[in-house]
Amino acid sequence: MAHTFIDTSALVKYYHPEDGTQAVTRFLEEPGTRHYLSRLSLVETVSAFAVKFRLRQIDDQGFDDLRRRFYHDIGQGRFRVMPITTARYQEATQLIERHVRIGLRTLDAIQLAVALALSQQGVIDHFVCADQRLCDTAIAEGLSVTNPRDQ
Repeated sequence: MAHTFIDTSALVKYYHPEDGTQAVTRFLEEPGTRHYLSRLSLVETVSAFAVKFRLRQIDDQGFDDLRRRFYHDIGQGRFRVMPITTARYQEATQLIERHVRIGLRTLDAIQLAVALALSQQGVIDHFVCADQRLCDTAIAEGLSVTNPRDQ
Protein backbone atom coordinates (compact mmCIF):
# COMPACT_ATOMS: atom_id res chain seq x y z
CA MET A 1 0.00 0.00 0.00
CA ALA A 2 1.51 3.25 -1.08
CA HIS A 3 -1.16 5.86 -0.35
CA THR A 4 -3.79 5.21 2.29
CA PHE A 5 -6.66 6.95 3.97
CA ILE A 6 -6.69 5.87 7.60
CA ASP A 7 -10.08 5.94 9.32
CA THR A 8 -10.07 6.76 13.03
CA SER A 9 -11.20 3.22 13.90
CA ALA A 10 -7.88 1.95 12.54
CA LEU A 11 -5.75 4.93 13.56
CA VAL A 12 -6.46 4.50 17.27
CA LYS A 13 -4.98 0.99 17.07
CA TYR A 14 -1.61 2.53 16.25
CA TYR A 15 -1.59 4.39 19.54
CA HIS A 16 -3.17 1.86 21.89
CA PRO A 17 -2.70 -1.93 21.61
CA GLU A 18 -5.81 -3.82 20.57
CA ASP A 19 -6.91 -6.29 17.92
CA GLY A 20 -5.37 -5.11 14.64
CA THR A 21 -2.56 -2.99 16.09
CA GLN A 22 0.22 -4.96 14.38
CA ALA A 23 -1.39 -4.62 10.96
CA VAL A 24 -1.93 -0.86 11.35
CA THR A 25 1.66 -0.45 12.52
CA ARG A 26 2.90 -2.30 9.42
CA PHE A 27 0.83 -0.02 7.14
CA LEU A 28 1.98 3.16 8.84
CA GLU A 29 5.64 2.24 9.04
CA GLU A 30 5.98 0.87 5.51
CA PRO A 31 8.74 2.83 3.76
CA GLY A 32 7.66 5.20 1.01
CA THR A 33 4.01 5.35 2.02
CA ARG A 34 1.77 8.38 2.46
CA HIS A 35 -1.11 8.42 4.90
CA TYR A 36 -4.10 10.72 4.87
CA LEU A 37 -6.61 11.63 7.56
CA SER A 38 -9.61 13.89 7.50
CA ARG A 39 -9.63 16.83 9.88
CA LEU A 40 -12.42 15.01 11.68
CA SER A 41 -9.89 12.37 12.78
CA LEU A 42 -8.15 14.94 14.95
CA VAL A 43 -11.27 15.19 17.10
CA GLU A 44 -12.34 11.55 16.86
CA THR A 45 -8.93 10.21 17.87
CA VAL A 46 -8.71 12.28 21.04
CA SER A 47 -12.32 11.31 21.77
CA ALA A 48 -11.38 7.64 21.44
CA PHE A 49 -8.51 8.17 23.88
CA ALA A 50 -10.97 9.81 26.30
CA VAL A 51 -13.27 6.78 26.03
CA LYS A 52 -10.34 4.52 26.90
CA PHE A 53 -9.70 6.71 29.94
CA ARG A 54 -13.34 6.58 31.06
CA LEU A 55 -13.36 2.78 30.62
CA ARG A 56 -10.21 2.67 32.75
CA GLN A 57 -8.15 1.11 29.98
CA ILE A 58 -5.67 3.94 30.49
CA ASP A 59 -4.98 6.32 33.36
CA ASP A 60 -4.35 10.09 33.37
CA GLN A 61 -0.74 9.64 32.31
CA GLY A 62 -1.73 7.19 29.57
CA PHE A 63 -4.26 9.66 28.18
CA ASP A 64 -1.68 12.46 28.18
CA ASP A 65 0.94 10.18 26.56
CA LEU A 66 -1.42 9.09 23.77
CA ARG A 67 -2.45 12.67 23.02
CA ARG A 68 1.15 13.90 22.98
CA ARG A 69 2.27 11.09 20.69
CA PHE A 70 -0.64 11.70 18.32
CA TYR A 71 -0.09 15.48 18.21
CA HIS A 72 3.64 14.90 17.71
CA ASP A 73 2.95 12.65 14.72
CA ILE A 74 0.59 15.24 13.23
CA GLY A 75 3.19 17.97 13.77
CA GLN A 76 5.93 15.87 12.20
CA GLY A 77 3.85 15.26 9.08
CA ARG A 78 3.35 11.52 9.56
CA PHE A 79 -0.20 12.14 8.30
CA ARG A 80 -1.55 14.58 5.77
CA VAL A 81 -4.66 16.11 7.28
CA MET A 82 -7.34 16.83 4.71
CA PRO A 83 -9.98 19.53 5.14
CA ILE A 84 -13.69 18.81 5.11
CA THR A 85 -15.26 21.02 2.48
CA THR A 86 -18.90 21.81 1.82
CA ALA A 87 -18.78 19.33 -1.06
CA ARG A 88 -17.69 16.57 1.36
CA TYR A 89 -20.65 17.31 3.64
CA GLN A 90 -22.96 17.11 0.64
CA GLU A 91 -21.40 13.81 -0.43
CA ALA A 92 -21.77 12.47 3.12
CA THR A 93 -25.49 13.20 2.97
CA GLN A 94 -25.74 11.40 -0.35
CA LEU A 95 -23.84 8.42 1.08
CA ILE A 96 -26.28 8.16 3.98
CA GLU A 97 -29.18 8.31 1.52
CA ARG A 98 -27.65 5.68 -0.81
CA HIS A 99 -26.84 3.32 2.06
CA VAL A 100 -29.93 3.86 4.19
CA ARG A 101 -30.32 0.11 4.79
CA ILE A 102 -26.77 -0.18 6.13
CA GLY A 103 -27.28 2.57 8.68
CA LEU A 104 -24.16 4.55 7.84
CA ARG A 105 -23.40 6.86 10.76
CA THR A 106 -22.93 10.60 10.25
CA LEU A 107 -19.24 10.88 11.10
CA ASP A 108 -18.44 7.70 9.18
CA ALA A 109 -20.18 9.17 6.14
CA ILE A 110 -18.01 12.29 6.42
CA GLN A 111 -14.84 10.19 6.69
CA LEU A 112 -15.89 8.11 3.71
CA ALA A 113 -16.74 11.21 1.65
CA VAL A 114 -13.20 12.55 2.20
CA ALA A 115 -11.66 9.18 1.30
CA LEU A 116 -13.78 8.87 -1.84
CA ALA A 117 -12.77 12.34 -3.01
CA LEU A 118 -9.10 11.50 -2.49
CA SER A 119 -9.55 8.22 -4.36
CA GLN A 120 -11.31 9.93 -7.27
CA GLN A 121 -8.42 12.42 -7.45
CA GLY A 122 -5.93 9.53 -7.57
CA VAL A 123 -4.38 10.57 -4.24
CA ILE A 124 -5.08 7.34 -2.32
CA ASP A 125 -5.29 3.77 -3.44
CA HIS A 126 -6.46 2.19 -0.21
CA PHE A 127 -8.89 2.74 2.67
CA VAL A 128 -7.85 1.31 6.07
CA CYS A 129 -10.70 0.93 8.51
CA ALA A 130 -11.56 -1.31 11.49
CA ASP A 131 -15.32 -0.68 11.44
CA GLN A 132 -16.92 -3.47 9.40
CA ARG A 133 -20.06 -1.48 8.54
CA LEU A 134 -17.91 1.35 7.19
CA CYS A 135 -15.65 -1.14 5.37
CA ASP A 136 -18.67 -2.70 3.68
CA THR A 137 -19.96 0.71 2.62
CA ALA A 138 -16.55 1.73 1.30
CA ILE A 139 -16.35 -1.49 -0.73
CA ALA A 140 -19.84 -0.82 -2.13
CA GLU A 141 -18.56 2.62 -3.17
CA GLY A 142 -15.63 1.04 -5.03
CA LEU A 143 -12.74 1.59 -2.61
CA SER A 144 -10.02 -0.95 -2.01
CA VAL A 145 -10.39 -1.67 1.72
CA THR A 146 -8.29 -3.31 4.42
CA ASN A 147 -9.65 -4.07 7.86
CA PRO A 148 -6.64 -4.52 10.17
CA ARG A 149 -8.66 -6.94 12.29
CA ASP A 150 -8.60 -9.35 9.33
CA GLN A 151 -4.81 -9.25 8.88
